[in-house]
Amino acid sequence: MKELMEYRSSLIDRIAEAANEFCEVCKIIGDPKTHLDGSWNMHQLVAHTRDIQKLVYGERARKTVLEENPVFPKFDADNWMAEHYNSHEDVESMLTEFTADINSEVKWLRSLPEEAWNRKSKHVTMGSGYTLQTWVERGLSHIEEHLRVARKAKVIEE
Repeated sequence: MKELMEYRSSLIDRIAEAANEFCEVCKIIGDPKTHLDGSWNMHQLVAHTRDIQKLVYGERARKTVLEENPVFPKFDADNWMAEHYNSHEDVESMLTEFTADINSEVKWLRSLPEEAWNRKSKHVTMGSGYTLQTWVERGLSHIEEHLRVARKAKVIEE
């Protein structure tokens, strides 16, 4: 059990680190129109990463703890971007919002009792048994995936 709690503590630490690294790399890239792997530019990547953290992984983590076995719908990120993306939004503001959301989540996760990490939820297409820990791990994985994309762009620019 001690190892599991240490793992969860390091998981929380890594979320904060990965989010900070993501923001730093995006600030170094600077130009929001810099194209990245695939069809998105840096501005779109920042908007997507912020939105998915808040609306998908952060929301699923909170509801998993606060509700009894909640059921989550499929989230279509491409459809969300098509309907909600604002190309005029300031990158610095988006990164600040992303950081604030991560910091809030990190603080909240650190305050939770051990048993909260095992609370379960369901997903309409992926099935049941998704715990708080699952959503936190997936949220971290999402941030790290886009951090890798941003780092590649940084290297290309240099």
